[in-house]
Amino acid sequence: MSGARGQFSSKTGFVMAAAGSAVGLGNIWGFPTQTASNGGAAFVLVYFVLAFLLAYPALMAELIIGRHAKSNVVSALSSVGNSTFTRRLGAGVGYYGIIIASLILSFYTIVAGWMIAHLGQPFTVLLDMPEAGTWLTTNSTTRDLIFGGGFACITMLIIGSGIENGIEKWSTRLMPVLIGLLLLLICYVLTQPGAMEGLKIYLLPDMSRVSDPKLIVDAMGQAFFSLSLGVGTMLVYGSYLSKEESLPRLGAIVTLVDCGIAFTAGLLIIPAVYVAQHNGLTIFDEAGELIAGPSLIFQVLPSLFDSMGAAGTYVAIAFFALMSIAAVTSSISMLEVPVSMVVEKTGIERKKSTYLIGFVIFLISATIIVNFDALFGFVIDLTTKYSEPLLGVMLCIFAGWVLHRDKLLAEVKSGHPDIEHSLFWKIWPTYVRFVCPVLILVTFTQSLAG
Repeated sequence: MSGARGQFSSKTGFVMAAAGSAVGLGNIWGFPTQTASNGGAAFVLVYFVLAFLLAYPALMAELIIGRHAKSNVVSALSSVGNSTFTRRLGAGVGYYGIIIASLILSFYTIVAGWMIAHLGQPFTVLLDMPEAGTWLTTNSTTRDLIFGGGFACITMLIIGSGIENGIEKWSTRLMPVLIGLLLLLICYVLTQPGAMEGLKIYLLPDMSRVSDPKLIVDAMGQAFFSLSLGVGTMLVYGSYLSKEESLPRLGAIVTLVDCGIAFTAGLLIIPAVYVAQHNGLTIFDEAGELIAGPSLIFQVLPSLFDSMGAAGTYVAIAFFALMSIAAVTSSISMLEVPVSMVVEKTGIERKKSTYLIGFVIFLISATIIVNFDALFGFVIDLTTKYSEPLLGVMLCIFAGWVLHRDKLLAEVKSGHPDIEHSLFWKIWPTYVRFVCPVLILVTFTQSLAG
C-alpha cells in the first residue's frame, strides 16, 4: 500500500477506477435508451453541455471534500463541519449515503447476476445443452440467488484486496477490456442492415427539440447520475488521491471519459435496436415509445443475436461480457463506501470488514429476490429517484457553504498551485453554492412530477 489507508498509485489508476464507477449498467444502457426516448442527437448535445454545467462541479465537490478529509464519507463530512450542528448533520448525511449506496448495490447485484446468467447461455448453445440454456434465461428465485451470490463474491474479493491491489488493479485491467469489447461490437453491428438508420437518428440532431423541457430534465438527471454522484463513491475515491494530483484536471478527465464511453455505448445500442427492427423484432410499444430496460436487454437483443446465425452466439457472449464487466467496475465503488467506514471506525481488518458488509448486503439482495414484486421497484425508486438527488444537494452545500473557503482553496491548490488565478476558481465556488443545488432540485422536482 502507498500509505496507512492506501491510495491510488497513479493518475491512470484513479481515472480508470473513477470512470469504472461511473460507467456501469445504467451508463451503458441508461444513456442510449434515454437518447432514443428523447429524439436522438438533440439529447446527446444537451447531455454533453449539462455534464460539464452540472455533473463536473458536483464531482469536484466530492473529490475536494474526500481528499481534504482523507477519510470515509461519515468522518469526512463530519470533520468539515464548523459547529456541533454541521458536524452532526455531516455524520447523518454520511450514514444515509452509506445506506443508499448499500441499497443500490443490493439491487445492482441482482441485475448483474442476470447479466452473468445470460453470459452463460451462449456457451450452452455451443455445448448443445438447451435445458441448461433455458434455465439460465428463465426468471427464478434459485437462479437469481446463485448468480447474485456469485457476483457478490467477485465484488468482495476485489474490495478485500485493498486500493492498489484490488480497486486500482482490477479497474485498470477491466476498463480497457470493456472499451475493447464495446468497439468490436460497434464495428460488427454497424455492418448489419438497418444500422445506418439508427446511426443517423443518433448523430443528426433535431435542433427544435433542444429546448424541450422534458429532454433537458432527462439530460440533467442522466448527467448527474452517470458519474455516480450523491452517495459518496467519488468522495471516498478522492480520499485515496495523492496531494500532488490536480483535482480540477482529474475531475475533467473523469467527466470526459465517462461522457465518451456513454456516447460510444450509444453507437452500439441505438444502431442495434434498429437492426433488430429491420429483422422484424418489436422495439417500440403501442404508444411509439422505445422498449427499455430488461425487456430490451433480455428479450429483444437476444432475439437479435439469434437472428444473426452462428455469429450471433459470439456476439451475445461479447455483449453480456461487456455488461458484466460494467457491473463489476461500478459495484466495487459502491461496496467501498460502507467498507471504508467500518475499517476506519472500528479498526476491523479490511478483508473481514469486506466479507461482513458484503454478506449483509447480499442478505438484502436475497430479501428483494424472494419478495421481488414488492421490493425491487421500491428500492430502485427510493435510492435513485428520491435519495441520490437530495444527497447530491447536501454534498454541494458542504463543499460550498460549510467547508471554509481558505481550506477549500488550499485543497484545490495542492497539485495545482496557480489555480487561484484560473477561470475554474473564479466560477466554481459560487457555482457549487448556488447553481448546482438549484439545478439538482429542479431535476428532483420534475422527476417527482413525472
